[in-house]
Amino acid sequence: MSGNKNRESGKAPRLRTKVRPADPDGISRILASAGNFYPFEIDIAIELLDDFTLNGRKSPYQFIFADTGKELAGFVCYGPIPLTEKRYDIYWIAVSKEIQNKGIGKALLKDAEKRIAAQKGKYLFIETSSRPDYADTHIFYERCGYRCAARIPDFYRDNDDKMIFMKKLL
Repeated sequence: MSGNKNRESGKAPRLRTKVRPADPDGISRILASAGNFYPFEIDIAIELLDDFTLNGRKSPYQFIFADTGKELAGFVCYGPIPLTEKRYDIYWIAVSKEIQNKGIGKALLKDAEKRIAAQKGKYLFIETSSRPDYADTHIFYERCGYRCAARIPDFYRDNDDKMIFMKKLL
């Protein structure tokens, strides 16, 4: 577990990898609270969770959950990138809007990095949108040691570029 503390309560979030029955609803709630995900994107996150629930460590999608008290506060989903050597993607990382900026996202990301490094992962990539409502997300990645390595214009739709952040782990 990361040593980052939840600045509001003074306690570090409790991290876990075991799926609980309430997690699909919690993930939907967290992503909806962010205000920048489309409904189809939320559906995809739940599909990845379903794969992880069904296949566990054999799933290409691994999850780490952060709890504060009894409630799901955030999650990260990551996995190896097919057809690459020691490269991993962060598919999702999100924290409930009302408790962002308290170290939970950083704790999740650091734990994912530690697990990926333990699997000999060398590089970590995060794909995101260039939309203005993602500006805080870009700052978060940069503060966590990631740099924008690529920007593909009009990738998702007109005026919505694909930005790829990366970090070398080893």
